[in-house]
Amino acid sequence: MRTRRHAIVLALTTFLCLPPASAEAQLDRLKRTVEGETARQMDRLLREAIRCAIDDPSCPQEARRHDKDVIYTDANGEVIVDDDGVPITDREQAADRAGVDLSRESASGARQEAGDQESARPGEGVWANYDFVPGETVIYYEDYETDQVGDFPRRMEFMRGNWEVVEWQGRKLLRNTGPRNASLKIALPRELPERFTIETEAYFAHGNYRMVIATTPPAPGRHWETLKGNFFQIGVTQGTGVTTREGAGVESVSATKEVGEGLVAIRIMVDGSYAKVYAGERRVANVPNAEFPRSSDLYVENIYSGTPENPLYLGPIRIAEGGRDLYDRLAEDGHVATQGILFDIDSSRIRPESTPTLKEIGTMLQEHADLRIRIEGHTDSTGDDQHNQTLSEERAASVRQFLIDEYGLDASRLEAQGFGESRPVDSNDTPEGRQNNRRVELVRLDG
Repeated sequence: MRTRRHAIVLALTTFLCLPPASAEAQLDRLKRTVEGETARQMDRLLREAIRCAIDDPSCPQEARRHDKDVIYTDANGEVIVDDDGVPITDREQAADRAGVDLSRESASGARQEAGDQESARPGEGVWANYDFVPGETVIYYEDYETDQVGDFPRRMEFMRGNWEVVEWQGRKLLRNTGPRNASLKIALPRELPERFTIETEAYFAHGNYRMVIATTPPAPGRHWETLKGNFFQIGVTQGTGVTTREGAGVESVSATKEVGEGLVAIRIMVDGSYAKVYAGERRVANVPNAEFPRSSDLYVENIYSGTPENPLYLGPIRIAEGGRDLYDRLAEDGHVATQGILFDIDSSRIRPESTPTLKEIGTMLQEHADLRIRIEGHTDSTGDDQHNQTLSEERAASVRQFLIDEYGLDASRLEAQGFGESRPVDSNDTPEGRQNNRRVELVRLDG
């Protein structure tokens, strides 16, 4: 994150380049430059960072899951700032500033959290059989961060119902409060490919709620339940998975009561007619012969009527294009980018959802003993460039060490290098571009 120090360096550079003038005029201009740059950095933080109450330890953890900066608020909901008026991003410093004693958080709770983090490793426990691999090229991403609370998301198309962006537990979510068959459309830059993935989060405050995600619309004037072919369903008692109507054939749904207890990650993976659906770490549908007509739009509908007392919440939506086999891409192109290795925010700790991608890489290296690769870490341009550089190096090294330890690979076959934000593959001006730039890349080494 760029701080006041960066503003001062920029101002001094400006100061040295000023034309001859009185010392007083130059110093006045220097002061205005520093204040202007500080104001811009503060404005960015206030707009983009997740606001977490200083006494809520779960909020920054949730923000880290989504790779978001965090600023803290006091008991009155005011952002905690330093002497220069800049929001504080370190929780301990913010607590000290606000006079909050974090030691009151139980030691047993801290030990439990540490134990959970230590046990939640890729390939272990409930993640051992988890096999979701996200597409490597993001074609649509929306986290509502550029939308005002109370507005309908500007990058979606309103169709029916009451939808609005809300802040919930320090995050922005999309909320629906009805009526029945409230719906929206997502316009994609191109037609959905043969292989694609969809990722979001859902929380339904009523057991009868269920939501549809469809690749094509129903016939004019007709409801989603009359749609020909298959579509995806998210529900509590009525289940999550792949469903159909009017005798279109295959159907596979599983009850997912956890969706009614809080935000749960929903992931969909489609390869031609083969579809898998996941709720959290659990695979809830596995259908090899579904029918998903492709189009350049995606449709979302809350079939059961929501209410202000029992709303539906929808998290960020990420749609990505799949690709060829990992080894085939390395052999043909010499390098391959993956979006499937995930880290805690501002950390090199690998998240357990990375299990399938790491397994694919480890198995590939075991099966091709002559293959040598360089693991590269890359970031988007958000934050301080030197910090991004260091973080990318640490993440690449973490992946390398994991593969050596877990798959018994010769260390000489693996190199690690971080490039920070210096090698973007897409624009940093769009949400999709930043997602594509934030990646781990594998490069084939000769010899």
